[in-house]
Amino acid sequence: MRKTQAEIVKQLSHRELMLNVYFSQLLFLGLAIVFAIFMFQDISDLFQLFKWNPREILLFGLVPGLLVVLIDILLIRWLPEKAYDDGGINQKVFENASITGIFLIALVVSVSEELLFRGVIQTNFGYIFASLIFALIHFRYLKKIVLLVSVLLLSFLIGYMYVLTENLLVTITAHFTIDFLLGIYYRLRRSDINGTEKTTTS
Repeated sequence: MRKTQAEIVKQLSHRELMLNVYFSQLLFLGLAIVFAIFMFQDISDLFQLFKWNPREILLFGLVPGLLVVLIDILLIRWLPEKAYDDGGINQKVFENASITGIFLIALVVSVSEELLFRGVIQTNFGYIFASLIFALIHFRYLKKIVLLVSVLLLSFLIGYMYVLTENLLVTITAHFTIDFLLGIYYRLRRSDINGTEKTTTS
């Protein structure tokens, strides 16, 4: 009998799950570099997409990222728990991670995924194609309509920020802000649940 994703996740230790996360991100990073070699006249062209523009980073990176986090937290609190159930992956990744660990996860994920999907794919194949591919890699959401719509909208939002700025530091900032703050939220949420359970049983 084939195991569900939730059952597989439950069997993995936090360390094993983290190794899977980092392996997938190293794969994305490697693909970004390999594709860039073939798709750019010079590999340095890819790194020219990193532009230090504090105004752009703030207005098109940090602010949208904060708004997405706020909306996500409100939806998590308002909607039934099963609507945001991704098989327990996010909860298990973040609930036992330190703040430093969450920071590193968010940084690695935002840099590797934005480099591949915006820096390489969107630059060469366009906004819609890159946004759809980015959404499709989150295949675990395909049977979860709320999560699927959420990741689609997020993908198109970040992609559009790149259309406006052509600046990877903008999209990395937005992506990092979302992952880091939601990671902290999941960690604190688990602490609150544990605290409530202890109070109830004592």
